Amino acid sequence: MSTDRTPSAPFTELVNLASRLLGAGLVATNEDTFADAENLLVAKPAEFRAHTFGHKGQIMDGWESKRRRGVSAEQPHPTDEDHDWAVVRLGVGGVIRGVIVDTAHFTGNYPETASVQAASIPGHPSVEELDDAGWTDLVPRTALRGDTAHEFEVTDGTRYTHVRLNIWPDGGVARLRVHGEVLPDPRELDGLTFDLAAQEYGGVAEAASDRYFSSPHNLNAPGRASVMGEGWETRRRRDKANDWVRIALAGGGEVLAAEVDTTHFVANAPGWADLVGYDASTGGDPSTDTDGWFPVLPRTRLQPDTRHRLRLDAGRPVTHVRINVYPDGGLARLRLTGRLTGAGRAALALRWFNALPADEARTALVEAGLEAEEASALTAARPLADAAATTAAVSALQPADGPDGEQSSRRRSAIWRLLGV
Repeated sequence: MSTDRTPSAPFTELVNLASRLLGAGLVATNEDTFADAENLLVAKPAEFRAHTFGHKGQIMDGWESKRRRGVSAEQPHPTDEDHDWAVVRLGVGGVIRGVIVDTAHFTGNYPETASVQAASIPGHPSVEELDDAGWTDLVPRTALRGDTAHEFEVTDGTRYTHVRLNIWPDGGVARLRVHGEVLPDPRELDGLTFDLAAQEYGGVAEAASDRYFSSPHNLNAPGRASVMGEGWETRRRRDKANDWVRIALAGGGEVLAAEVDTTHFVANAPGWADLVGYDASTGGDPSTDTDGWFPVLPRTRLQPDTRHRLRLDAGRPVTHVRINVYPDGGLARLRLTGRLTGAGRAALALRWFNALPADEARTALVEAGLEAEEASALTAARPLADAAATTAAVSALQPADGPDGEQSSRRRSAIWRLLGV
């Protein structure tokens, strides 16, 4: 656990699933008299302006509940069970790898302890449905310090959609960050073309040649950049090389169009850019294999402060794309419109299915067409490593009626609808 204000854990390189840019929102809280719980999700770091008072006291940039009291003069302190809480809907479902509970600027009014729980509730649940959900402890009840960004690594590999921050007994927390891997429901992407590189679908900026002025993670962030600092910018090169960013796509797919956006980069846009692709679906490592890359977009001249929309010829499937800029400079965004291949959809679906809570996995199988007992058996066989393992697990379901029987045909159809294998 970190005890200072500067995030340092490796998981902070992953997308913040609790970002409002991704669609996260505060669903409910039991108490925020002093400062709104909505502040937990504000993107920028918390600020403090001394002697800035409202009618409720010092204005704090965070979530702050009122002071809890006991039931009588003889029992003036709250019991150990009394606590405050806030529930956050993640912008997208995903596997949580780390949480930051930041008590920035709360020095005499921070909670004594806190915990973080998570739940997976499909659809758009109401507050009442969230109350009835099964919540899992990601961060057990842990002591907090004032004015500290507490970093907690999470090892649970389950896909979640909501988190709940609990504080004892009361007090203030400035920000909540929930870093992890986006894992979309593949059923929602069937038949669609979408931005294969986008964070909201699972695209990740894995590596970059340079991040001196700003992060390559800005390149595939939601929405348009409002200022230059919301893009990716490199330092000025004094050698003969060029800069680049490598992005792992949401899944293996065909890229049909690219948007290379230099908005706000007026005197520091690259002169040219090209795109190369890599297909890791049959093995190979794009970080070390220099021979497996192939052209997707030839070197193209760029203009400053311009959204370049470029149609591409549908060609070889890709799982990774690298944009090369010449010689250096900045880009606001990179969009790669395309569609998943059958293999790409199947690989995404298998990762999603393996990460679902057991009850949700069984329900998904039943909705696809399996019997309840079959769904339970296949869920218990997880994790399924690949299509061959899935086929073997389906074949092992009982009772069997031969490879061409009615039950086998139904099972194959159900698994195809859900997992694409």
